[in-house]
Amino acid sequence: MKIAMLGHKRIPSREGGVEVVVEELATRMVERGHQVVAYNRKGKHVSDEKYSVDTHTSVYKGIKIVQVPTVEKKGLNALIYSVLATFRAIFGKYDVIHFHAEGPCAMLWLPKLFGIYTVATIHGLDWQRAKWGGLATRYLKFGEKMAAKKADRLIVLSRNMQQYFMEQYQRETIYIPNGVAIPQLRESKEITKKFGLQGNDYILFLARIVPEKGVHYLLEAFRQIDTDLKLVIAGGSSHSADYYQEIAEMASQDERVVMTGFVQGQLLEELYSNCSVYILPSDVEGMPISLLEALAYGRSCLVSDIPENKELAGSHANYFMHGDVADLKEKLNALLIKGAGMQEENIAYVRDTFDWEKVVDQTLALYEKKD
Repeated sequence: MKIAMLGHKRIPSREGGVEVVVEELATRMVERGHQVVAYNRKGKHVSDEKYSVDTHTSVYKGIKIVQVPTVEKKGLNALIYSVLATFRAIFGKYDVIHFHAEGPCAMLWLPKLFGIYTVATIHGLDWQRAKWGGLATRYLKFGEKMAAKKADRLIVLSRNMQQYFMEQYQRETIYIPNGVAIPQLRESKEITKKFGLQGNDYILFLARIVPEKGVHYLLEAFRQIDTDLKLVIAGGSSHSADYYQEIAEMASQDERVVMTGFVQGQLLEELYSNCSVYILPSDVEGMPISLLEALAYGRSCLVSDIPENKELAGSHANYFMHGDVADLKEKLNALLIKGAGMQEENIAYVRDTFDWEKVVDQTLALYEKKD
């Protein structure tokens, strides 16, 4: 089949969960003999040795890359990209165009006018995220509505989201959770050189620094805990510079806090491999890939008790009441006193439950089920 992927920022990158999913799907589909074209946004790109790619390249791991111009301005970036990418895709003679995320789905009506088969994946209810204003929120809700009304097949990543689409739109959806590859553990090398981290001497938050991830709860709770462990805040901003600055100011008041900025490649792998506890205090999630990856590294995890986190991790994580700083402090303190070693059962759990090859099997099966 000839398949188009659009809605992500760019691959290869780890700028968000959508980018990870698109790369994993597209790479495996190419390995199975399909032709995949990914519509990347032109713009700023962070890379390191492992993820280095020429932003003008035409092929990556067998995936044809089409660069779509856009602007860096918050709110307009995704809109302009979605319009231009969709217009280009409708002339690509694809068997299927796969839209990712709510915003880009706003253009899903266009290929339907041309009778092109479409699949949409809703990675999360993006309009709930605090970084968006009124106009952007309305645009995201319109994208959600287009996905519900126009997509030939609609994929969601959680049972909670499946229930939402049934209640809101009476739309049947297909539940296909993301996968994860079981990684190799890495010794502390680069993180020691750059940040003075030795291994098992820090707590890790690794995600985008945006309000819905709840980093402010974590910093407030950590400030009240008597521990020699450091708190590593790893991640960049995403259209939320004011919030990032607020977090940086909070972090500067506690010398135990280390802010690394955006990380990927070896640095990211070492941070996961050597943390004492991984924490995700989010208020809103779709299917949190960072939590899935932390489990795959065998880390002890403490996360907010929102349905998406509980559905993903089940009994393999510890929970606190989301938005409750006092409960977060109590649960984290208890976990540190207890001590958190390697959790081999977490690795076995994700290996058995979240297999990328199964995800690709299920996705390709949807591509083939044309009405």
